[in-house]
Amino acid sequence: MTPEPIRPEGTDRTVPGTGHALLSRFHLGGSGPTVAIKDCIDIAGMVTGGGSAALADAAPAAANADVVDHLIHAGWQITSRANMHELAYGMTGINEWNGTPINPQDPARMPGGSSSGSASAVGAGLVDLSIGSDTGGSIRLPAACCGVAGFKPTFGRVSRNGAWPRHSSIDCVGPFARSMDLIISAMATIAPGFDGAAAAVPQTQARVKLVHTNSDAAILAAVQAAFEASGWQGQALELDGMQSAFEAGMVLINRETWAAFGYLTGGGRLGADIEKRLTAAGTTSDDAVAAAERVRASFSAAVDAALTDADALLLPTLPQLPPTLAEIRGGTSVLTLSSLVRPFNLSGHPALTVPVPIAGSTLRAGLQLVGRRGDDERICALGLHLEQALKATSA
Repeated sequence: MTPEPIRPEGTDRTVPGTGHALLSRFHLGGSGPTVAIKDCIDIAGMVTGGGSAALADAAPAAANADVVDHLIHAGWQITSRANMHELAYGMTGINEWNGTPINPQDPARMPGGSSSGSASAVGAGLVDLSIGSDTGGSIRLPAACCGVAGFKPTFGRVSRNGAWPRHSSIDCVGPFARSMDLIISAMATIAPGFDGAAAAVPQTQARVKLVHTNSDAAILAAVQAAFEASGWQGQALELDGMQSAFEAGMVLINRETWAAFGYLTGGGRLGADIEKRLTAAGTTSDDAVAAAERVRASFSAAVDAALTDADALLLPTLPQLPPTLAEIRGGTSVLTLSSLVRPFNLSGHPALTVPVPIAGSTLRAGLQLVGRRGDDERICALGLHLEQALKATSA
């Protein structure tokens, strides 16, 4: 049976009372935990709108994305469509057409993008789990903004069949949740071969490398306190090539986003910021792409080398607290917010963000764990232990 999205009267696509996190409500699947699906992942019979007026009149999807089928067959309840930054091409989550999802940690601050609705809906308790996508930090960044856990699997570990853009060398589909047990259950469902039993054993003993970053003092203190609570062994690391990888990742994002959506420019239906960025992306040269691929190879090798004698790299997810919506609309730059997450899209390593408390604040920061490629289970097990250790220290 084709699902019919429930939408309010008029042109507003959002569901009333959800803070624009959700675009529609329906029911697919069984009676398990509730799930929202990002608006760039196909659900049969529904338009995959990409958070954009330019795609609002597209033909409905003919089939479910693989990740949707896996969830339905396992009895999860897919109940809603999650909002997003237009065309998954931005970090703030601001969407002037569909509405901007509310950050449940602080409504004045940006929710983060591009999987803004996925993070907001989970953080606000509207759903148990959400599925988003991460091309340059688009799961981990909004998860950190909204105070929830978010996991970018190893590149290729979770099928992208039915996700947009159709072709990407860096994008990953992954879950958001308020607890690591749900992240693990989701991965066991959507990633064939994922060993959920192994991931559910907390990694109390581990060797991690603490990556040096130029992050704000409050963020660094929160991450350091969480590391100390974990009881893990730590070693400082200067990870060369982070800035180059950050820049190279953007080159590939620009080339691949232009290839997917460049045909939408000039039609007058894109947001002004997306129209400008996408048009500029069309000028990305073959030489720039070739240089980015060389950086990918060198940085990936550097991360592999750093992990030869460690279970994970540990660093902040964001270098600073998310700015307010008013600051962004006033011209505050968000360029550096993805500086600690995008490099690991380029390299393809699994990366998890876990919320950690900030002393003297009601906000939580994000602590990022990066593991060996294919070692997704261990990273989830490390996240589970960290979550439990933090609960124990606050009890």
